Amino acid sequence: MVPVSVVIITKNEAEMIAPCIIAAQLITDDIIVADNGSTDGTPAIALGHGCRVFHDRWEGYGINKNKGIARAKYNWILSIDADEIADPGLAAALHLVALDDPNTVYDIKFKSYYGKKLIRFGSWGRDHHIRLFNRTRVKWLASPVHETLLLPQNIKIKRLPGHLHHYSAKDAAEFMSKADHYARLSAGKYLMSNKKPTFLKLHIAPIFHFIKNYIVFLGILDGKAGWDIARMISKHTRLKYRLLRDQPGYSYEEAKMKDDLVVEY
Repeated sequence: MVPVSVVIITKNEAEMIAPCIIAAQLITDDIIVADNGSTDGTPAIALGHGCRVFHDRWEGYGINKNKGIARAKYNWILSIDADEIADPGLAAALHLVALDDPNTVYDIKFKSYYGKKLIRFGSWGRDHHIRLFNRTRVKWLASPVHETLLLPQNIKIKRLPGHLHHYSAKDAAEFMSKADHYARLSAGKYLMSNKKPTFLKLHIAPIFHFIKNYIVFLGILDGKAGWDIARMISKHTRLKYRLLRDQPGYSYEEAKMKDDLVVEY
């Protein structure tokens, strides 16, 4: 096994957690599941697959991921979500990487799915993220919404072969629900940082994001799925600024404690 700890945060991921764990077991003997109030048996499934499971109060993506990292056996962390599955190419690459420089982080390409359809174009088709890092140098930003890594100035970024397969939404209804909840969280974050819903943000940015995803990034070649994704990204952009404009008293501190807003997106 590779001296890497896999850290997964979960909430009601019974459908996906088993294949996620099984793929991770090709990499490591240390898998931490930080669960946030699942009611569908997710913790039991994880325990049944030999994971170390912890139950946490939800405080935001970055904070809860850092809680999982603090419990890891190894300093090298592969941070994944429950709807992401490491493919054999990524597992093989991890068995070959030296992991001798804590000032190096590793970027991983994603293959994203809309239902069962692999999305090859648009922003989803270009997706990649830094997910492998050494916890002595790197932590997640304690952000209420976006998972952002705090990287030291002298950090080096390398790309790993292989992919994480991301099963983001089963259908349009689930995608719409996630986009709506995520927009609400973003509006709360913007309110806290005194960001303003300008005319450009409210009216031009949604159109720009649709054109970028559907035309510039060739989302049109993904057919109806490409249209749905571009439309939902545009709607998400419009909604978060509209909420910021129309609900000036909206509080993220209040909203983040509502279970229906704890989503992975």
